[in-house]
This record gives sequence, C-alpha cells and structure tokens, in this order.
Amino acid sequence: MIVLHYTAMATPEAALQRLCDAQTEVSAHYLICERGRIWHMVDEEMRAWHAGVGQWGDVSDVNSRSIGIELANTGAHPFPAPQMAALERLMTDIMQRWQIVPARVIAHSDMAPARKSDPGPRFDWRGLARSGLSVWPGTSAPGGVSEADFLRDAERFGYALRDDVTADDILRAFRLRFRPHATGPLGAEDCAMIADLARRFPVDRNPATA
Repeated sequence: MIVLHYTAMATPEAALQRLCDAQTEVSAHYLICERGRIWHMVDEEMRAWHAGVGQWGDVSDVNSRSIGIELANTGAHPFPAPQMAALERLMTDIMQRWQIVPARVIAHSDMAPARKSDPGPRFDWRGLARSGLSVWPGTSAPGGVSEADFLRDAERFGYALRDDVTADDILRAFRLRFRPHATGPLGAEDCAMIADLARRFPVDRNPATA
C-alpha cells in the first residue's frame, strides 16, 4: 500500500529533522515540501515507522506492508500545485515498481480513523483519482440511510471495525477523504458513495497478497 500523511509541522525542515531522529521513533519513506522537493529517507524495501496502530482490510501491521509519504503541510492550508505534481510523479513510479493498484492508496486517517486526520480535508483526493492514482466513488442517486449498511460497505471497502473504532470514527474518516465539507449525522449520500466504493473496490482480504 501507499499511505499519505501531512507533517503538521511549521516547516519541512523541522519535519525532516524529526523524521530522521531515531529518538522520536517516527519515520517515513519520503517527504515532499510545498515547492515539490522530495527527500528520500528510507529505502522502499525497508519498514518505516509512519503508520502506527491501525488497520486496513486484514492488514493490521500497516508499516510492514506500505510505503509512507509525508507532505509538508500544517493541515490548515491547501496543498500547492508543485507539491501535488511531485507527489503524482513519485506515486506513479512507486506504483509501477510495486504493482500497487489505486485502491491500495489510502489516507493515514483511513487506517487509523480514531486517531488520525491526515492528510486532511484540504487534500485533493478527487484530483489524484482523476490521474489514476487513487479511487473515487461514482455518481448515483442516493437511497435510504442505514448505519448497518454503511458500516458493512465501509468494511468491504477496507475500513476496519475494531474495538477502538466507533461508527462515528468511520464516518469521520470517510468524509475527510470523500465528503470533506459534509457535516451532521449519516446521510443518504454517504451511504450511496460507500456502497459504490465497496462494490467496485472491495479490499483484498488475503493477507498473503495484501
């Protein structure tokens, strides 16, 4: 998989220093600054400490099965065009090298919905999907509202229903990525979108190939 993050730090240099300090026990394979410069910090074949506790599909040790990319961003401002262009170039290369399909590109908040918000509501997931580097739900007429159906489809797509994750956590993570301006309780559009994602992009449940 590829897991996307934001640094939530004031400068990329500060993030670089933290990510390269063994005492912090935090690392990532790549860091991309706002101007598009890329730092390669950990070999792709090696395990980086970027994901932490969480799960996607059947994969609970996400660090061992993913490449982590940090984007210099506080979480409060848009991601600049040079940064996104650099990310797309890097992702294209990584996905070709490792045969990663677009559905295996996730947010940190996807695999840790109770703990994380990155890369946050300002990240352009739809644009990434237009470039063939991620997925986006199709347009369909909303139907009814059922929390049970929403959670069933969310799990089919990849969100993990764990003891430490609530239905509200799943809805929040889903909206951060696919409906960043939505508020309020679960709605028909949420249910229609996650149903389409579950139908077209069900997560690979075989841990040997995940």
